[in-house]
Amino acid sequence: MTKAADIMHPGAQWIPENETVLRAAQLMRELGVGALPVSDANERLCGIVTDRDIVVDCIAESADPSGTPVGALTKGTPRWIPADADVRDVLREMEEHKIRRLPVIDQNKRLVGMISEADLAHHLSDDLLGEFVEKVYAQ
Repeated sequence: MTKAADIMHPGAQWIPENETVLRAAQLMRELGVGALPVSDANERLCGIVTDRDIVVDCIAESADPSGTPVGALTKGTPRWIPADADVRDVLREMEEHKIRRLPVIDQNKRLVGMISEADLAHHLSDDLLGEFVEKVYAQ
């Protein structure tokens, strides 16, 4: 059985919720990613910030990215999946919540990776990928 750990992009990196939006954008550029998990002071997931969040909720609102904490852009309950979860559980979580990126957490509650649409495209059959796209992007 394929597990979350088998399809995730390993080496995901947190950004602390009190770090600036500017630093988040720089880190995304350095890592070549479009989203970062956001951690609280105890290194527990408290949200995810995306490149779109930065543009729509910071830049377009004329907020100062060098003075705005990344935690100000997180909203809702963060979703995650255990590293040993079956790939169907991954799909269910992403489909039910219409999310495109999912942090992967180990037994010690530490971030070990992220699953994105690109990861799904590389590891799923065309049928499963088609179902995912239909459910996540359907109105």
